Amino acid sequence: MDITKWKSVAVKKSDYDLLKAICDKKYRAPAAMISKFVNDYCEFQAKKLGMTIEGFKKKLLNGNYKEKK
Repeated sequence: MDITKWKSVAVKKSDYDLLKAICDKKYRAPAAMISKFVNDYCEFQAKKLGMTIEGFKKKLLNGNYKEKK
């Protein structure tokens, strides 16, 4: 496996069970569902801040983003 392309994460068992249940309903694999959640969050935050999705992702990855409360 290419370690520059794929990473493992640990999640609580209860969260994994919920993820699997969501995946079963949406006919997606857990990795695809996590990607969808991440991209949906980025899209939501970018829209909220009046930014492009790409601009928001760049700002987030550069460590220049702090969520306003």
